[in-house]
Amino acid sequence: MIGNQGRRAFMASSMLAGAMVTGAEAQPIAGGRPVRLIVPFPPGGAIDILGRLLADRLSPVLGQSVVIENRSGAGGMIGSDAVAKALPDGTTIGIVGVAVLCAAEFLYTRLPFNPKTELAPVTQITDGARLCVVNAESAARRGWTDFRALIAWAKAHPDEVSMASSGVGTSSHLTIAAVNQAAGVRILHVPYRGGGPAINDLVAGRIDMMFDSPPALMPLLERGAVKALAVSTKSRQFFVPDVPGMGEFADLGLGELDVDTWNAVMAPAGTPAPVIARLAEAIRIAATQSDLTERLRPLGFRTVLSESPDALARLIRDDTPRWQNIVQASGAKLD
Repeated sequence: MIGNQGRRAFMASSMLAGAMVTGAEAQPIAGGRPVRLIVPFPPGGAIDILGRLLADRLSPVLGQSVVIENRSGAGGMIGSDAVAKALPDGTTIGIVGVAVLCAAEFLYTRLPFNPKTELAPVTQITDGARLCVVNAESAARRGWTDFRALIAWAKAHPDEVSMASSGVGTSSHLTIAAVNQAAGVRILHVPYRGGGPAINDLVAGRIDMMFDSPPALMPLLERGAVKALAVSTKSRQFFVPDVPGMGEFADLGLGELDVDTWNAVMAPAGTPAPVIARLAEAIRIAATQSDLTERLRPLGFRTVLSESPDALARLIRDDTPRWQNIVQASGAKLD
């Protein structure tokens, strides 16, 4: 059974954040040198959108430049590895997804680094489901009126439905692998170096479907370029309340599938604890004193901040067995 574990997280109040602004602005990190925020996917995808929104709001809180650096490839592993190998002085942080932090060790036979020992937790930043969308023209042509119709068509046409992902080993890849395994279908996984290029091909009709983060998909849904058929979590989600969750497809073998994803800000291991604390404080202020939550919510991301860096470390530890189950259910294994 693939379950969804509760998490210890909180949203700091605006009053508390306001009281902390002066201290945060008075203590620039590493003498005020620019801070690199590594986004492990190319421009245009969901995580890139998240990174740019965060950087714009974090810079004035820190009192120093926060510069986005896109380091894409290997489902986020290349960018995460760049964070792990950076100088641990607080001038490099990165957005790292749950698939790297909790699933990679069960998916890959070899890893370029150990996410649990070579990255230092700062704070969780978002959580959310994966949204299943199909190219609207393909759906109309093939009669994909709902998720069941898609699965039925895929069963009758093995390997003829193509699903893009932002890379091997991502939660999108694991989701479709688990769907294939549980429902007895063969939907063809086509990995890209990030969500942006994948979405371009989805809109162009070169790819049929995606299970991906909502922020980059919601504008396409609103203008009718794609059609939403399901979410990856067991229950429905607030941002698409009319779209069914996996719990409604027990007859397809998917009733226990529950892929609930999250992203965290991480730093290189060895970054001094006071610097980690400053970064976590600044991110809390940036998130609670700005419109970040309001900007992310319509896109399907919730802003969720860790109580402390130690709380994020516990989340990584506690959520790892759930992702081990997801990897096992997917049957995926990578070199």
